[in-house]
Amino acid sequence: MELYYYIAWAAIVSQLLFLFQTYRNYRYAIREYKKKRSWQEKRVALIIPCKGIDSAFGKNIASFFEQDYENCLLWFVVADESDPAYSELCRLKDQLSQTSKAKDVQIFVAGKIDEPRSSEGRDEQQRCSQKIHNLLCCYEKISDDIEILAFADSDVCMRRDWLSHLVWPLRQYRYGAASGYRWFIPGRSNLASLALSAVNAKVVQLLGNTHFNQAWGGSMAIRVDVFRKVGLDKIWPNALSDDLSLTYAVKKAGMKLAFIPACLVASYESTTWGELFEFGRRQFLITRVSRPGTWWFGLFSSLYSVLGLWATAALAIYAAIIKDVNLTLFAAVPIVFFIGQMIRAMLRQKMANQLLKYKSRVTSHPSSEAGLLRRTDESHEMRAACVADILLSWLWSLLLLVFIISSAFGRTICWRGIHYKLLGPTETIVEGGN
Repeated sequence: MELYYYIAWAAIVSQLLFLFQTYRNYRYAIREYKKKRSWQEKRVALIIPCKGIDSAFGKNIASFFEQDYENCLLWFVVADESDPAYSELCRLKDQLSQTSKAKDVQIFVAGKIDEPRSSEGRDEQQRCSQKIHNLLCCYEKISDDIEILAFADSDVCMRRDWLSHLVWPLRQYRYGAASGYRWFIPGRSNLASLALSAVNAKVVQLLGNTHFNQAWGGSMAIRVDVFRKVGLDKIWPNALSDDLSLTYAVKKAGMKLAFIPACLVASYESTTWGELFEFGRRQFLITRVSRPGTWWFGLFSSLYSVLGLWATAALAIYAAIIKDVNLTLFAAVPIVFFIGQMIRAMLRQKMANQLLKYKSRVTSHPSSEAGLLRRTDESHEMRAACVADILLSWLWSLLLLVFIISSAFGRTICWRGIHYKLLGPTETIVEGGN
């Protein structure tokens, strides 16, 4: 047990440093999200790929029409006109275009990925996901006066100044891209949905003014010149993940990726255990192939959290049995880990509560009975997720480790009914599907 004496001290110090870093990220998020952003010099093409009609689809799409950014082109894109989203988008365009500040509103049809995409008169074999196929369709239509590309998902509702916050860091060339992130709010309080929210929250707590930032495709922006400089116009046609491939390209070029706390968005999701395990494995498998360094960091930090609590608790019990003189120190290690995990859960939940509450004040209409009902339900759902995250933080660390280990095997995934084989960070094969 003599060697473990030094390991125990190192474990306690590292846990305190990790807690300090989490607190720094929390303070950064609270400080930054309150700031006013009014920089609108650059023309932005805001691209929203749509597939099907999610819950609150109309409200989500309306939030893009309501963006307080005048120098913006608003482009929606679907795979084909048979998608239910297409007719609904056309209806919303007719209804909302007149009051929107957007300079132009378009709805594009990209074609399905099994249909060859033509580029400059030549056909190219399609090897990317349907979502990237849709995004590239819009990219090929941008004019020379468009300086920034912004991307969002159709299943989230944005605050009015979301776009202004998102493009703000891009006025500095040290930032290659900017991104928000999602915060899952359980659509219902079953354990699987609470687990999804808690596991995702563990990722959010790593984001801040750090090198660990990752782009999220539902809320990200990049300058057009950087998009071309880092080769995304060449990478995306062979990629599965839009955000991880963007992160890969930007960081490989030595540029920073800015996390924008004001662009943290609520995503309402209900899931089952089967869907949760499929989602978790898919996300980490894509990460393993696209960003192996990030995957190894996730595996190490997850093992650190699990072993730091359970293995040290077992060693403390053994020390008590043999009456080791350092029993107090050995018992302190699992206690520090357990309390540290709970405090980090409290900090990330407090951060989300403040950021998303502010968003709700901006986008909700107090005079609306539906708006009041929505905020009441959201508060209840967030409380349930908060309690589960804090009290079961030890369980979510175990679950996260299971996801990561399961993603260590194989290279094939199924995403929205389509099977993909991941060959590398910038190479994917579409194997077929619905």
